[in-house]
Amino acid sequence: MTGYAFSFASDAAAVAQGWLASLKSERRMSPKTLEAYARDLGQFAGFMADHLGGEASVADLAGLTASDFRAFLARRRNQGAESRTLARQLSSLRSFYRHAERTGVFRNAALSAIRSPKLPHSVPKPLSVEAAGKVAKADALAMDDTPKWVLARDQAVLTLLYACGLRISEALGLTPAQAAGDVLTILGKGNKTRIVPILPAARAAISLYLELCPMALNPQQPMFRGVKGGVLNARNMQLLIERLRGALGLPDTATPHALRHSFATHLLANGADLRVIQELLGHASLSTTQVYTEVNRSHLLAQYQKAHPRA
Repeated sequence: MTGYAFSFASDAAAVAQGWLASLKSERRMSPKTLEAYARDLGQFAGFMADHLGGEASVADLAGLTASDFRAFLARRRNQGAESRTLARQLSSLRSFYRHAERTGVFRNAALSAIRSPKLPHSVPKPLSVEAAGKVAKADALAMDDTPKWVLARDQAVLTLLYACGLRISEALGLTPAQAAGDVLTILGKGNKTRIVPILPAARAAISLYLELCPMALNPQQPMFRGVKGGVLNARNMQLLIERLRGALGLPDTATPHALRHSFATHLLANGADLRVIQELLGHASLSTTQVYTEVNRSHLLAQYQKAHPRA
């Protein structure tokens, strides 16, 4: 990722490459996060080249005003970027400028005058217990010519999302060696490691898949494979759930990640401690996990309004 081409003058481009290298080595960001940060700065560099009439140098970046930064955000807004995207891009720019100041190349205090866009408040949209169970079975679309190992694979992945609360990338990255024990050791966001118990349903689904899979699996490589032998892609699972939505009459909010939301929401509804859910999900902050308490309140209110004769 340090080879990303920025539309900066050579001195500013060197600072940008150093920034990406520090994000990778010091903050240990994932490749996808690095790509997003690089893309954000690349869009800023392209805008500045138009805005200034030429590629921005270190001196140009040091001399930008709050109006310049606001003009970039306004351009992105006009291009259709939503508030969440603008907030992330502003965060990327602040990170870049902090790196430049920390390394003694240049500083610019104008970014501190820019307020982040207000983000719409939203809560996760989990599935009901019944709907999550139906999705995890993954056999609603079974055809006579569908290989049994493919059905077992899909059921194992979907069961891991719901029974263990994994992210889709975490489930698809599991190796046979990781899945061999009584617990899963998951390397999540920010390279944070967490321990997740394997429920009997998940253990059975994994065992069936490994038994039926016709391919020789490397114990240290991702075990979920596509029909051509490559590592199973997240898009395959997204398309599967899209088809399941039609077959099972599920809402549009039914996605692979909704199974993770369902995992947390159903644990909380059955009395699990919020701190335990935080650990199982791998959230760095308890405030991130607390959003599921709002889901529970919303569900209770909806049931009250539906059932009470005076509601």
